[in-house]
Order: sequence, then C-alpha cells, then structure tokens
Amino acid sequence: MIKAGVIGLGKMGISHYSILNTHPDVDVVGVCDSSKFMLGCLGKLSDARYYNDYRKMLDACSLDCVMIATPTSSHKKIVCDCLERGLHVFVEKPFSLDIADGREMVDLALEKKVINQVGFHNKFVGAFNKAREVIEKNAIGEIYHITGEAYGQVVLKPKGSTWRSKKSEGGGCLHDYASHVIDLLVYYVGMPEAVSGTILKKIYSHDVEDAVYSTLLFPQGISGQLAINWSDESYRKMSIQITIFGKKGKIVVERQECKIFLRENGDDGLEKGWNILYTTELTKPVWFYLRGEEYSAQIDYFIKCISEGREENVNSFESAHKTDMIIDMLLEDARY
Repeated sequence: MIKAGVIGLGKMGISHYSILNTHPDVDVVGVCDSSKFMLGCLGKLSDARYYNDYRKMLDACSLDCVMIATPTSSHKKIVCDCLERGLHVFVEKPFSLDIADGREMVDLALEKKVINQVGFHNKFVGAFNKAREVIEKNAIGEIYHITGEAYGQVVLKPKGSTWRSKKSEGGGCLHDYASHVIDLLVYYVGMPEAVSGTILKKIYSHDVEDAVYSTLLFPQGISGQLAINWSDESYRKMSIQITIFGKKGKIVVERQECKIFLRENGDDGLEKGWNILYTTELTKPVWFYLRGEEYSAQIDYFIKCISEGREENVNSFESAHKTDMIIDMLLEDARY
C-alpha cells in the first residue's frame, strides 16, 4: 500500500482526499488543514491522523506521497519541504505565481527523482485526449489556427472574494481559469513563440483580472486566440472549448464531446463531414466517481506512476511550468 498524506482541505483538497481514501492501493495516513472544524469532522470518519501543521505531519507519518491543495502562494514552501524528504508530490494548479519559484520546484523534483504531477485534470478527459489523438494522426492535416475559450461564473459582484481572486495568493482569472486552456493549447500545438494584444480586463474584481484576451503565435506559422471570462453568468459552471483548424478539417472539443470535421474520409471510422464522439464513449470507467471521471483518473495515474516507477508524467511539474511561462508572457505583454 502507498501511504499518502493530504495537505489542504478546501474544495479540491476534500475531493482529492475522498478519492484517495477509496483507492485500493492507497492508505491515507495523515491529513493537514488549518481549520479545526474540517479536521474535527473528518476525524470522526477515518483512522487517519490529523494535523494543523504540515511539517508535524511529515515528521510523524511515514509517507510515500503527498497531495497538496493549498493556495498557490504557499506551494513553493510546502512542495520543496516534501521534495527534500524524497516524497512523491501531486500539487493542485495553478502550479506557481512566480516562474523562478516554479523552476526551482521543477529542478528539485528532477534532482530527487520523484514522481511529480500538477492537477490539470483535462488531460484525463476522453474528449480532449481524442482530439490529441486525431492531431497526432494528422487527420485534419497541417494546423494553421487554434482557439481556446473558457467561461464560467466565479466572480459576479464587486464585493466578496476568496484567495483565488487575490493577486498575491491565487493570481486571478489568468492563473486560475486561463491556465487550464493554456495547458491544453500546449498539449496540442506546443509552446508559443510570442503573444500580442493581451488584455487583462477587470469586470468586478479590484485586485485581479476577470477576463483575458490575447493572440498567440506558435511555431510553423500557427496562430492562436485566447478568450477567458470567469464573470459570465450565462454558464452554470466552467466550460472549456478548443477549436483546431487544419487544412484537411477541424476539431471542436469540449468536455462532453469531440466534433471532427473532415474534407475526406479518414481512418478509424471517421467519415467525410462531421463526426461527433461523446465523452461517455471515450472515457474509461473509474472505481470511484466524484465530480467527473477525470478527477479519479488523474489520481490513479499518479499512484500508478509511483507503484510502477514511471519517470514520465503527462502533467509533470515541467509541463505545468511551461503553462506558467506563457502566463508570464501574457502578463508582460499586457503591461505595454
């Protein structure tokens, strides 16, 4: 059994704890949070040991890995403390608010040769992975343009905020929302060479932006557009859509479906015209469902990487650092 610890019991932390606690190959032996109420509630439901200081948990528990779901501003200190002890680390996104801090975490993880993963769960959604497969098979031909959009209702009024909407702690819409889309754009077409015309728009927030719009320029002449808004009340929850234009067709993909348009018949049963594949037929079942199969799938992937000694990881610190580098490019461009 892999012995795990959880640090942070907010929305994502409690979700990760629930999933880990049901995994057949995991024993959650330590949990840490600053809330006595949360620790008190969970203490009645499991045999894990509970702490209000993660360092005490690291000292007292014999751990193999940790799940970190704390505000982004705290990541570097906690992650590095865990890495120094040789622990495998899963940390929630955004990875880092400072690219120098992010690079330090990447380098330390490589030095310690431990499994490292960041919670960009969309790479475990069947529809998004199908789009990647179609691109790799060159089914839509040479790509010339890509768009990434995300909308949701996180900030809908001027008053009231959480750590996510504070520049020093969460980084706002750019770090918290746009990072998901940027991560997928890199997954599909690689790192952009430049960005331009970046607009960071405040709608209701005072400290951070609520919307992000920009043009991205990728290698091989691929252009891209980014449009993100977390103050859009017309969406019940976060909705992401990626559209990829190729010379032989295009892909429109979101969580629920992958739509592929081809100019001619293709492989794998894809026909000329529109092909619609639903995530229900593209997603493998999981042992425990909470919020979506992808949340269990990403944790199972992390655990299997540990148990099988895999060195590669689709959501490694290195890949998340690339997303942070692009965010830094956007921030720099918006200043001018």
